[in-house]
Amino acid sequence: MSAETWAIAVYVTVTFAIIGIMLLGSWLLGGRAWGRAKEEPFESGVLGAGSTRLRLSAKFYLVAMFFVIFDLEAVFLFAWAISVRESGWPGFIEALVFISILVASLAYLWRIGGLEWAPDGRRKLAQRDKANPA
Repeated sequence: MSAETWAIAVYVTVTFAIIGIMLLGSWLLGGRAWGRAKEEPFESGVLGAGSTRLRLSAKFYLVAMFFVIFDLEAVFLFAWAISVRESGWPGFIEALVFISILVASLAYLWRIGGLEWAPDGRRKLAQRDKANPA
């Protein structure tokens, strides 16, 4: 076996050993007392009131996904900006294509209303109020 294979094997073995030690340590040192108060949800020093089954709009999840997608694209562009001299004109053209795809996807999201937060009824009221100011 080569030196790289041994290095990877040692790394994986040490990683799993550290994980095992951490899990075993938390099990040995962790509290085991159970009671009524331990079963209640506790957030920032305040006991929960009401149901924890709160229904959220899918828009929250959509915005979170859009953020993650566009945030990752920013990471790719940052890496490209660091190596712009080494990549030359072909890298510049690829970055322009990449940015144009990003702009097109953002325009598509905007057009289909993926970035709109207001429900349809409230949006129609706002448009009506804009068209007929009092």
